Amino acid sequence: MTALQKHAEFFDRNKDGIITASEIFEGFVAIGCDAEFARATAASLSAGLGPITSPVDAPLPHLSIYVEYVHRAMHGSDTGAYDAKGRFVPEKFEEIFTKHAKISPDALTSMEVQEMILANRDPLDPQSWSASEREWGLIYKLASDKQGFLHKDSVRGIYDGSVFYKLEGQRTSSRSDM
Repeated sequence: MTALQKHAEFFDRNKDGIITASEIFEGFVAIGCDAEFARATAASLSAGLGPITSPVDAPLPHLSIYVEYVHRAMHGSDTGAYDAKGRFVPEKFEEIFTKHAKISPDALTSMEVQEMILANRDPLDPQSWSASEREWGLIYKLASDKQGFLHKDSVRGIYDGSVFYKLEGQRTSSRSDM
């Protein structure tokens, strides 16, 4: 699997290669998002990415996301840490930190994330701007530490999906501690 497929695969809760809206909802709740956000995001992602990632012979309506074809849903105004096939590009990932991490070389503050989003905006693709803002806003909210730093290892875990399992484990663990 490519890094992008691994990223998306977390949301394939039954591991059949097809991500339904209900699985997206379950995945977002599992990583700590509230139900209202999860419901709206699931509807938006299914409607936006389902038709793009569905094979031609998929049943209608094309609202499910197919992990195999998730690279088709990549958008502009991103960091370039995935190539066109969804493979991880280590050099581009490192650029995120060499260019934007000013306070700590291996972590980003909220302001540095905002600076990075603006620096990566594709002026010829303004429709992609909001996707980057939403994605990085959520990443920062879920994976930054108490001091407000989004660490390199957490960002790397976003790209390969491993941080989602970590967040789900932390949430499950904190519930069992009650």
